[in-house]
Amino acid sequence: MEQKKVVITGGPGTGKSTVIEKLSQLEFTCMPEISRIITKGAQEKGIDQLFLKDPLLFSTLLLEGRIDQYKKAEVAAEEIVFFDRGIPDVFGYLNYLETDYPENFIDQSLKHRYNKVFMMPPWKGIYKTDNERYESYEQSLIIYEHLILAYKKIDYSVVIVPEGSIASRAEFILNSLKS
Repeated sequence: MEQKKVVITGGPGTGKSTVIEKLSQLEFTCMPEISRIITKGAQEKGIDQLFLKDPLLFSTLLLEGRIDQYKKAEVAAEEIVFFDRGIPDVFGYLNYLETDYPENFIDQSLKHRYNKVFMMPPWKGIYKTDNERYESYEQSLIIYEHLILAYKKIDYSVVIVPEGSIASRAEFILNSLKS
């Protein structure tokens, strides 16, 4: 049986990581979001927002980390592996910032394909900022559009996850994978 690699993505503050945590509790293999790890590491070195200070360096580190997660998933003996964001998110965010990037960012997205992409739309009722999430709700709307365009640019069909409880969103994703 071929492994299903499934991305759950969307703009900041849409509930992605919370749904990933729920899927992990249901004993699915999940690859966590790594941008917070990179951001915290930079903050420990005195760089408040590496993504804003040097978006290309941040995104290169992110690309490497997401490719590493993809490779780890390939050797896992799991039927389904969920990813909190995917490789195309990297160039989607750079497009949002209007930052030039090497063609390799798209090449790696084409080389490391996922089976299914779920997109969490902005949801004002749950949106909040924190030490690593500095974007306003309005910015999250724009980022969301850039992410949809990034995935569509490389021929993904994106499934929009409706608002609802954590359990209902996880159930929607799992049911969608059955069809």
